[in-house]
Amino acid sequence: MNEQYYHVSANPHVRDKASTHSIMLDVIIALLPATVFGFWNFGGRAIVNTIICVLVCVISEYAWQHFMHKPVTIKDMSAALTGLLLALNLPPEVPFWIPVIGGVFAIIVVKQVFGGLGQNFMNPALGARCFLLISFAGIMTNFTSHGPGTTFDATSSATPLAALKAGEAVNLKAMFLGNTAGTVGETSAALLIIGGLYLIIKKIISWKIPVCYIASLGIFVLLFGGHGFDMTYLAQQLCGGGLMLGAFFMATDYVTSPITPNGQIVFGILLGILTGIFRLFGGSAEGVSYAIIFCNLLVPLIERFTTPVAFGKGGKKDE
Repeated sequence: MNEQYYHVSANPHVRDKASTHSIMLDVIIALLPATVFGFWNFGGRAIVNTIICVLVCVISEYAWQHFMHKPVTIKDMSAALTGLLLALNLPPEVPFWIPVIGGVFAIIVVKQVFGGLGQNFMNPALGARCFLLISFAGIMTNFTSHGPGTTFDATSSATPLAALKAGEAVNLKAMFLGNTAGTVGETSAALLIIGGLYLIIKKIISWKIPVCYIASLGIFVLLFGGHGFDMTYLAQQLCGGGLMLGAFFMATDYVTSPITPNGQIVFGILLGILTGIFRLFGGSAEGVSYAIIFCNLLVPLIERFTTPVAFGKGGKKDE
């Protein structure tokens, strides 16, 4: 008599056609408007650096997995997405060796050393950006550009947030549309919001993290920004820097963000508070990257206190 063994996992049982490849592809599609605008705004150097970032990340992942005798997973598009996100977080005119170092660090040190996709404790692209900021601060804070779409002073190295922190006037419309200095992919708040809405509508990401992030930062700025309830100043803070890029595309990373609904709300609120502290009281005008990295480290703790209590013995029973 043949014995049959059935392996049954715990419920709920969910059928979903989504795969890692399809999810990563959707995120790349959502990033395309801001990416293309960045190319137009900053010119050929931005295009070349983006290509380098993507190639280095894909090659680094292939090489590590090949020589470590692990399954090669470059077809899932996660390495390509990491390269694109890293490129969008770099100033347009960094030397070509910067994306090479950043790509290797993102894939090997942040991702593969800890076990690959699903095991990394921080966002690889942001981990690499923070490493580059610490190691090459001068290069990573030089935002001069001479691209064909540039409408700002090419000799200026001040981003709108830096100018705002210094008490200078900034153009809100330019910040919203993207004709400003900054990293390749962060300048156009409008296009990043469109990409973020695409991901929410497709149910690739939940609205909880980006909305709670942006809202909590807005409240923090109104309370502690020193400008009272100045809506123009608030809009400038929300449109400037890497907030929209971080809120929709990096804070929502599946691996490094909470999976519990309440945890996502807590995560978003903490992000907003930390970003506000870094921006308003820190030495830099920005703060998104470090806020996300810091909160990535808190995810296990957040999930521990926001995981629903099991129904039944030892748990809470609804009245």
